[in-house]
Amino acid sequence: MDMEYIQITTTFDKEKDARKIMSLLVEKSLAPCVQITGPVTSVYRWQEKVEVAKEWRCEIKTKKSFYNAVEKLIKDNHPYEVPEIIAVPIIYGSNDYLNWIDSELKQ
Repeated sequence: MDMEYIQITTTFDKEKDARKIMSLLVEKSLAPCVQITGPVTSVYRWQEKVEVAKEWRCEIKTKKSFYNAVEKLIKDNHPYEVPEIIAVPIIYGSNDYLNWIDSELKQ
């Protein structure tokens, strides 16, 4: 495997926003699978203050070649001024699962 598969993480303050945008990713075949977990507690610095918030974390499975399209869709629809959008490589995965990702992504 040449690390072409990635997992992108983002967060939302409302579950309905997470469901809406993650559904768009799957409908547009930019990601075959997304998990939404939460609420989780986030502690972060924003505009010189420490904030604590409940958020919904989304983990998006896709390929590196889809990153820009996924990022654009998230940014275009996200309520945050600066949403978290980070990607990490999927180093290992079952061949069956990775083949399924391939078969479900937009061609």
